[in-house]
Amino acid sequence: MLIAAAVCPHPPLLVPELAQGAAPELETLRAACDRAVTGLLGSGADELVVVGAGGGDRTYGAGTGGSLAGYGVDVGVGPPPAVLPLSLTMGRWLAERGGAVPSCYVEVAAGAPPEECLARGAELAAAASRIGILAMGDGSARRTECSPSYVDERAAPFDHSVAAALAKADTAALAALDPLVAAELMVAGRAAWQALAGAAEGAGLHGELLAHEAPYGVGYFAALWR
Repeated sequence: MLIAAAVCPHPPLLVPELAQGAAPELETLRAACDRAVTGLLGSGADELVVVGAGGGDRTYGAGTGGSLAGYGVDVGVGPPPAVLPLSLTMGRWLAERGGAVPSCYVEVAAGAPPEECLARGAELAAAASRIGILAMGDGSARRTECSPSYVDERAAPFDHSVAAALAKADTAALAALDPLVAAELMVAGRAAWQALAGAAEGAGLHGELLAHEAPYGVGYFAALWR
């Protein structure tokens, strides 16, 4: 049963060694992520699972690591070999920053349909009596002129709807996110959020939105569900 969850983004620039001169710009977001993870770790969960989107559907053990070498600085996260996708690598980094090592890492295919994501989450929640989930995912990368891609007028409203759902722990709203629209808006977190929605269905959790920012034209959220 899911008893708590944290939602965080996964930009590599959260890691101060990568951010360097830009580190102060993300201090507020980094602090919000720390607060979300601290709340999750203090929930009393017996198992901590990191969920994030990637190229396929896989589960990795507690001893699996990743690397941020592809982003300019050779920062290893966990033991080699580096096999975790970015979302799970950053999830491990945040968890270890909070003083915990997750029980496992669950990769959900970025393009998986909502029903598969929801089912994956429900399976996770049913696998342990007291489970906590750290769900990793970014919002739209088409928010502003600073975005990695062209601005799309639908991007900000989409992200605001996600922020509202995270603030209320609204599993129905997350489950209803359109995967095609999410893909068009370059939303990296849709699959992970829907897996979280599947895990949290019927759990009676209450949400708290800790951050919703777009410093580089990409939507970033931090939230805590308890």
